[in-house]
Amino acid sequence: MGMLQEFKTFAMKGNVVDLAVGVVIGSAFGAIVTSLVGDLIMPVVGILTGGVDFSKAALVLREASADGKVPAVLFGYGKFIQTFINFIIVAWAIFMLVKVMNTLKKKEAAAPPAPSAQEALLTEIRDLLKKQG
Repeated sequence: MGMLQEFKTFAMKGNVVDLAVGVVIGSAFGAIVTSLVGDLIMPVVGILTGGVDFSKAALVLREASADGKVPAVLFGYGKFIQTFINFIIVAWAIFMLVKVMNTLKKKEAAAPPAPSAQEALLTEIRDLLKKQG
């Protein structure tokens, strides 16, 4: 089997396609969470902390040169805080999704399967024999 045929077989497996869909949806979800944190949550946090813009919060470790040829060296803790909040929101959303999925699976597993047509017929015959005898 040629490498191209092998790749086609690999790429068309159900798990690979599901994974690809998950990655695309995950990246779109990441963009939504980034916007949620950066545009909605962090401005409110900034107001609560006295107008601090966390995305620009940093400690200057070394100043830029006067001629501007050497840039400043910054310890950008604000971006880290924003990224950490993004992570917490994504982790919480995934946790809630898994929790809902587990609840649905438990309900599905708790419900006994419907009897087959053969079992239903045998049950009916058994009940008729009990009435006669």
